[in-house]
Amino acid sequence: MKIKLIAGLFLALGPLVSPAAAQNFPSKAITVVVPYAAGGPTDTVARLTAQFMGANLGQQMVVENVAGAGGTLGAARVAKSDPDGHTLLIHHIGHAISPAMYRKLPFDAVKDFAPIGLITEAPMTFVARSDFPAQTLKDLIAYVKEHRSQVTFGHGGIGGAAHLCGMLFMQAVETQITVAAYRGTGPAMNDLLGGQIDFMCDQTTTTVSQIKAGRVKVYGATTASRIPALPEVPTLAEAGLPGFEISVWHGLYAPAGTPPAVIRQLSESLKKALAEPELAARFNDLGTDPVPAAKGEPKPLADMLAAEIKKWSPIVRAAGAYAD
Repeated sequence: MKIKLIAGLFLALGPLVSPAAAQNFPSKAITVVVPYAAGGPTDTVARLTAQFMGANLGQQMVVENVAGAGGTLGAARVAKSDPDGHTLLIHHIGHAISPAMYRKLPFDAVKDFAPIGLITEAPMTFVARSDFPAQTLKDLIAYVKEHRSQVTFGHGGIGGAAHLCGMLFMQAVETQITVAAYRGTGPAMNDLLGGQIDFMCDQTTTTVSQIKAGRVKVYGATTASRIPALPEVPTLAEAGLPGFEISVWHGLYAPAGTPPAVIRQLSESLKKALAEPELAARFNDLGTDPVPAAKGEPKPLADMLAAEIKKWSPIVRAAGAYAD
């Protein structure tokens, strides 16, 4: 009888335990999982975000790179972790693409995660090695069509934003070329700089500094209007590919089942970070923009994820670009 009474008491107190635990959050360092290699754009966004969130949370936020399988290894790591708010995921548009790209995922991209908030929205640019023969986008398209078997396009992993951008480019110019997949866009950029691949499409967080330094050749931006950090660079529509638009957004997630009070605390921390002028300046230097602080909440990220899954799934499936 005493055992039953004690068990009943714990059940009755259960709803009270979670808020009490949340009041002590964070009780240790927070791990922020980046599902791509160090040095890439998502890694850069994560490290800046972790720096400013950690400062206002009063706890260290440690970035852990878990690269592989188009970002799904890192996402799976977080989906299976304890839902206490101490293991988080920063992912980009690839999280919305993975349900269509992978026929067998070890997680549900929606049900197994608790959205915390949007972080940035970044345009992408088409860039090539500095000595690539084509001088303009029209030259590039003509060169690709003539030398399709000799041209190499690099991207940071199957199902990632750079892969999707390249896939849309090949569809737009109706030409298939040799594709080289890397474990992150950082390694891909290194090979582009070294001349091992010919061109790639990547976020401005990676390309702006290389473009300004003249280390790569740029053909256009993937946005509807020109990028403030690169006002001299035309959009792809202006350069000869009308209707070609794609931007990359980053979001912060916790495992499903994380206490609502912890999610609220993390969301408030993210919003404070997004409102910091210094963080905005750091992001702007990289050619990306932090979202308005109001978007650093769960619902805008949940809505974005649902809309992007709906938008890209039929495109990926029509191309038959499965990763498994």
